Amino acid sequence: MRSIKMVDLQAQYARFSSEIDQAMKQVVVQSDFIQGLAVKELESALAQRYEVKHVIGCANGTDALQLAFMALNLPKGSEVITPAFSYAALAEVLLLLELKPVFVEVDATTFLMDVSLVEALITENTRAIAPVHLYGQMVSMEPLLALANQYNLYVVEDAAQAIGSQYCTHGKHGYAGTMGHIGTTSFFPSKNLGCFGDGGAIFTNDDDLAHRLRSMANHGQSVKYQHDLIGLNSRLDTLQAAVLLAKLPHLHEFEKSRRRIAARYDEAFADFSDIQIPGRTVDSSHVFHQYTITCKSTEMRDGLKLHLANHQIPSMIYYPRPLNLQTAYYQVVNLPITEDLCNRVLSLPICPELDSEQQEFIIHNIRNFIQKSQ
Repeated sequence: MRSIKMVDLQAQYARFSSEIDQAMKQVVVQSDFIQGLAVKELESALAQRYEVKHVIGCANGTDALQLAFMALNLPKGSEVITPAFSYAALAEVLLLLELKPVFVEVDATTFLMDVSLVEALITENTRAIAPVHLYGQMVSMEPLLALANQYNLYVVEDAAQAIGSQYCTHGKHGYAGTMGHIGTTSFFPSKNLGCFGDGGAIFTNDDDLAHRLRSMANHGQSVKYQHDLIGLNSRLDTLQAAVLLAKLPHLHEFEKSRRRIAARYDEAFADFSDIQIPGRTVDSSHVFHQYTITCKSTEMRDGLKLHLANHQIPSMIYYPRPLNLQTAYYQVVNLPITEDLCNRVLSLPICPELDSEQQEFIIHNIRNFIQKSQ
């Protein structure tokens, strides 16, 4: 049996090496390393695939978020409602831009922002809502967009973990990152669509915002040496775009594999009361960037993690401490579900390259641990 990894990038490269090598070689031959043809082709392919008017490549997912809020040009001190059960990038960007994150509670089973609690947090200083489509599925966008429209608020979607996830109800349809005013994503190597370093993209259907975003990602210039805006050096590297173009046709296959692995985990753990399998929303597909279980206690979670490590099975805690309790972002706010989840969640391997033998070995060892603990 091959060694088990959370993300098996070596195995993935072995599968698609000829396509990737050819794509990268073409960039080297053309030597269009900055803002080259592959970047334009990737932006066009993503726009067509996800039915959005504009896609702007940038250097990474954090820059995508920063550029999004720079383009909105919100007044200093403006409040942005967002979950604390998330990676730090969004809160980091808000504070760098002298905006204020207002943390909202999440749902205990789906791990997503609880939209029913958002309205109570809106004040005269609120200017935006930033939902995070965590682990691979989307926040309930229809009521969120209605609320934003009612209060004249921007919606900036963080879709770093959910590219390809679809939202579909009788009233609204769209892909992760395309339903708000601006959406962002990351192409970090471990993502469902990952490059060979850092990379990111921004989605919008607004022509004016698209112009600002594209300019800001290139030092605030739309014409060379004519700087109309304050911007960043945040261009998506052409070599990275080439890698993503080679992988993009296989993304549906990756998603299918992830769903198959998730279904097997669901089946294996269905009878265990000590483990809660990840909940699904009724209005979003799930692309399973992570498969995250909730254990009955912190002690059990930590014991299981150690047990798996002793059998050379990796696992991860996303996230061990909520943003409201991080030194850099500390706020006195009542988020009992968020804090409880941080103490009990554990993410298991679910990359597309995980084979049946490896998954059954993982399941066997989790079953053994639980049975011995009872």
